[in-house]
Amino acid sequence: MTHLNRRQALHAAAGSALTLALAPLVGEARPALQDKEKDKPKEKGYTLPKLPYAFDALEPSIDAKTMQIHHDRHHQTYIDNANALLKGHPKLQAMSVNELLAELGKKESAVPANIRQGLINNAGGHSNHAIFWTIMGPKGGGQPRGPLGDAITKKWGTFDKFQADFSTAGLTVFGSGWAWLVVDGKGELAIQRKANQDSPILMGDKPLLGIDVWEHAYYLKYQNVRKAYISAWWKVVNWDAVAERFAAATAKK
Repeated sequence: MTHLNRRQALHAAAGSALTLALAPLVGEARPALQDKEKDKPKEKGYTLPKLPYAFDALEPSIDAKTMQIHHDRHHQTYIDNANALLKGHPKLQAMSVNELLAELGKKESAVPANIRQGLINNAGGHSNHAIFWTIMGPKGGGQPRGPLGDAITKKWGTFDKFQADFSTAGLTVFGSGWAWLVVDGKGELAIQRKANQDSPILMGDKPLLGIDVWEHAYYLKYQNVRKAYISAWWKVVNWDAVAERFAAATAKK
């Protein structure tokens, strides 16, 4: 028994010595791992803005399934593509999407030629959709009041004339694109048609109200009847949000 106790004691002593010998190494390894994690660069890039209402909040004008696919898939794809194109371009990554679009619109742009069109398409798609979600709402419709309403009446004579002209612009976009109400470079209201995901910001204009007339925005409910989609869309326009954009676009600096 004495012999066994001595052997056990020797093993215990050896184990303790080994633990003591390794302890500094273990202690040094853990901070090194922590520093490595801490020094990892943060993820850069655009992120999908949260939809400001439920997917079904705009029914019956826009159905829940269309809203979910449009927001969660189509918008996310534009963001993913834009982020992929911006990798390795830290100065461009540091810009907001609208700053990037303004840079893309310059004759002497800092954006490399090989990613230019891709960013017009995908950063443009991100900016356009980010605006689109906010200028709609479940308590929308009607007519704008205040300075925006006055400006529309001054430009088009009546709101009905503006609405008809804007609807025609959306209806006559060939293929995929958008119709926009903007404050142009002269500080005046204007209606524009844009192909694909071209943003008014590329030309130095300030977008106020836009309707997406890509088929993915309406085809599940309206199929090929774009006119019916546009007519229903007016019932969900959030004029308060559009008025805020107008106030910001026309504010004196």
